[in-house]
Amino acid sequence: MKRTILSLSVAALLWFVMFSPWTAPHIDFWATMSFSAAVLCILSFRFGNVGHRFRGAAPQDLLTGIVSAAVLWGIFWIGNYLSTRWFGFAQAQVGAIYSMKEGHDPALVALLLLVLIGPAEEIFWRGYIQNRMRDFVRSHRPGLGSTAVTLTSVALTAAIYSLVHVWSFNFMLVMASLVCGVFWGLLYAFGRSLPATVLSHALWDAAVFIVFPIH
Repeated sequence: MKRTILSLSVAALLWFVMFSPWTAPHIDFWATMSFSAAVLCILSFRFGNVGHRFRGAAPQDLLTGIVSAAVLWGIFWIGNYLSTRWFGFAQAQVGAIYSMKEGHDPALVALLLLVLIGPAEEIFWRGYIQNRMRDFVRSHRPGLGSTAVTLTSVALTAAIYSLVHVWSFNFMLVMASLVCGVFWGLLYAFGRSLPATVLSHALWDAAVFIVFPIH
């Protein structure tokens, strides 16, 4: 568990640098995000032994990844439509998220999201952290059934995933992270396919941010 806590501390520090108002104006977001994704990926393979989770990838993983990415895009489209009508601050906060791509080549950003950032985040949060959370819950609550253990691990991982974004002081970003964490957490927990979840995250990132933006 010490390695897991260390890894989460590293992730929290990196996300603080990327999103906090004290540090974010002084860095190149996409360069820092790419570096952070690479660090998380290295930690996952070094401490999480995630390599074996890519063995046995099946053709249906491709379909699952594509369909789930489309479903999540639809959820966000509806969420954006409703939130910008219910909450006065929502449109500005969503706009602030999209402003991070200004001044950068959209094709390069899409490529980074597809081949590095999206995959690395899933490898870390689902392939490494969620499995560690499941082991933690199972060892500390031996009386829980397997479904309860799984759902608890999904909830814990999603909560941590959303909390590392809190230094952005952007409610919409934190809530978006929570929704994504729960969605991909459930997809991984019950589909048991890291390749499908990685593909889902990568495709959704590129779609919602570059190809088919909702804002």
